[in-house]
Parts: sequence; structure tokens; C-alpha cells
Amino acid sequence: MNVLFYRYGSICEPDILEVFDRMGIITHEASLEITCKDTSAEEKLHYVSDILCKHPVDFIFSINYFPFLSALCERIGMLYVCLSVDCPVLEFFSRTIRNRCNRIFLFDYAQHETFYPENPEGIFYLPLATNTDRWNSILPPLSEDTPPVYRDDISFVGSLYHEKSPLSLLKPSPLSEFGTGYMDGLIEAQLKVSGMELLMNAPSSQWITELKQSFSAFPSLADPFTDTDRYVAANCYLGMRAAEAERVRTLNALAEHFSVTLYTRSDTSLLRRVNCRGGVTTHSEMPHIFRGSKINLNITMRPIQTGLPLRVWDVLGCGGFLLTNYQAEIPEYFELGKDLDCYENLPDLLSKVQYYLTHEDIRQEIAANGYRKVAQLHTWTHRIASMLRILFP
Repeated sequence: MNVLFYRYGSICEPDILEVFDRMGIITHEASLEITCKDTSAEEKLHYVSDILCKHPVDFIFSINYFPFLSALCERIGMLYVCLSVDCPVLEFFSRTIRNRCNRIFLFDYAQHETFYPENPEGIFYLPLATNTDRWNSILPPLSEDTPPVYRDDISFVGSLYHEKSPLSLLKPSPLSEFGTGYMDGLIEAQLKVSGMELLMNAPSSQWITELKQSFSAFPSLADPFTDTDRYVAANCYLGMRAAEAERVRTLNALAEHFSVTLYTRSDTSLLRRVNCRGGVTTHSEMPHIFRGSKINLNITMRPIQTGLPLRVWDVLGCGGFLLTNYQAEIPEYFELGKDLDCYENLPDLLSKVQYYLTHEDIRQEIAANGYRKVAQLHTWTHRIASMLRILFP
């Protein structure tokens, strides 16, 4: 089997390439976008077409969705396979999502339910995974009593989303006083409600119109199959602002009582008592943090409604103990209190942190269980095998 792998630099690409190679799939890489981010769609199209002329393939594959690839595959009668690892993804509103060539795999079931009606034969649900082989090649064996490189009580690796939030970056706010207050009220309401998504349907049409008029870079598509303004307002604006507020508040609340270390490239000026360190490399430093931390914290960004972000799988795949906010899909794959644990709100989080910091044996047992579960059932090899069974039944 031959595949054209269209690459743009996703951290998941090396893992998928490794699985393809292990399965005997011959991969031809199209990597122009990794180094040339400003390449036009027409230039990308010619670039991919030239590769296809030289290397006939069975399908084109990419991490995340590229409408121009779908349009090309529809034109030449070839399968286009996309594995989505992000949320939100505005490109899914492109009319090309309806193309018969598409085989799109979405990791968030709520996202799947939104887009599935547009192409029932071409849209599937597939959770994310991890690469335990990669982590095992970097980390010492779990059986060895090797001192960890990092020794944190509580660690969080990731963005605070300030740099990804248009509502935070633009000062002063271009919104009216009423519009700003209305926005703050929506976010406060969302942060007080656990396990329920409010931001998509709560904003008024009047507020969305003001938001769109206030931000000249308000994202849009050239060929949407429906109006995307509400989706953009809820996810790219409110969702990012809510993610920032939630992460800052959570870390500050924990740091009032415990030692908390944050590894990030984000602006940390709103944090108090948190040990703020710079960003770390995904494939070399990050696994050591996951293994060495007593508690690894995951705070899922709001636009991911039900699914499990990559952080969940990778912490467990490195043999780390994970304490995460509750997501509806967690019980589908893990047993709470056995493979990992969840918190419902800040008081619950503080209580569970106190418990696990003082019960090392239980914490280590849960981490070991979580590792075994993902190693046996939830690696990228498992996911790609499932994907191929759907593609070629």
C-alpha cells in the first residue's frame, strides 16, 4: 500500500509515520508547508499534484483537514483520509466536507455528531492515542528505581491560551461596555457549570454581530455550507477566553495550598505563587515531566466538548499519574480511581490533590494501571489499525 502523507508539522505526524512504516505502508511525504507556511492553495495544489504524478498512491492522508486536498481527491477519484487531532476546526464547515472521497476521523464525539450528517458515509469517530514505544525509548524502564529528571508535586504542561485568545490580546477591548460585560457574564456562567457546554447557544445574535464587526480578522470560509459566525464566536473567541480564565484560576487556586509548576510559553503575569518555567520539547523533555511529577494536571479546553485531548493519552503513556477535569468520554476508556482520576470543580480538585499527595502507594498503583491500559489498548498502532479496517473492510 502506498500513501501520500501531507505534512504541516503536527506533533502527531512522527508517530503516524512510524506506524505506517511498521505496517509496511510505503509513505511519500509532502512537507512543503512545514517550512513554507505562507504558500498559497494553488501552489500547494501544484506541489501535491507533482508528487502524485511521480508516485502513484492509494490515498492521501493528513493530520487535520485540508479542503484543497479533498477537492483534489474528489477531482481525480482518490480517497482522502484525515485524522483530526484539534478542536475547534473551522475547515470542517467547508462544502468540500461533503465530498465522496472523504474519510474523516474525529476524536470528539460531540464534534462527530455535528458534522456526521453532512457526510454519513465519510465521517467517523476515532479517539486519539499515544506512542508508548516512543516514550519507553526515552524514559528508563518503569521497573527501575531511577531518580526522575523532574520532581514536581503538581505539574501542568501547556498553553494558558492568552496568546490564542483575540478577546485577551486586543487591549483596550473593541467591544462596547455592554458587549464586554455580556461576554464576561457568559464566560462566568460557563466556568460555573461542569460537564455542560453553554457557549455555543448562549450568545445572542446581536452580540455575535457586534463581535464580528469589532474584529476585522474574524475568521470565515470562502465556501461554507452554513453560517459559521456562531461557531467562530463560541469557540475561537469565547472558548479561548474561557480556557485562559479557567487555567489561570485553577493554577492560582492550587498554588495557594500546594507546590505547582507550570511549563509554558504563555504570558504568566496573571499567576501567583506558581513556579513558572518556560516551554519544553514535546518528544524529549515532556515525557520526563509526566513520569517525574507526582500529579499531572489536565485542564481540557472548552471547545473540546466530550473527547479526550492528547495530553490525557500521553501522560498515561509515559507512566504518569493523571488528575483531569471530567470529560463525558472518559468512562468509555478508563475506570475512575483505577486508571486515572477526575475532578468536578475546584473544591473537589483541592481535596483530591491533598489525598493523592499523601497516598503515594495508591497514586503509583493508579499510574501503573493507566499505563498498562493505554499500552494494551490505546496506542497509535491500535488506532491506525482501526482506521484501516474502516477504509478497507
